[in-house]
Amino acid sequence: QVQLVESGGGLVQPGGSLRLSCAASGSIGSIRNMVWIRQTPGKAREVVASITYGRSTYYADSVKGRFTISSDNTQNTLYLQMTSLKPEDTAVYYCYMDSDSQSRYWGQGTQVTVSS
Repeated sequence: QVQLVESGGGLVQPGGSLRLSCAASGSIGSIRNMVWIRQTPGKAREVVASITYGRSTYYADSVKGRFTISSDNTQNTLYLQMTSLKPEDTAVYYCYMDSDSQSRYWGQGTQVTVSS
């Protein structure tokens, strides 16, 4: 059974930093794509950043230059380094991973709150 466990969320002041982690356990097989999304009540779900197994990355315009996505493919772990955080970054952040076998696995979500 595959599980994705997220960690690293919390409360931070504007301008601060956080690092989110998403660790996969179980027989996930070959991973094709890894993604961070965020969800805020009353707003559409937003893809924040993604990275392919080949290290191609995508960032939403709202986080470019502030967030960095990375992965440790040997450990099946995904990271999101967030800097210069703004109140509008407040959301529940979810990770998911797509395997070559067309399966999608989700993390449980972690709350990020940016507030003074």
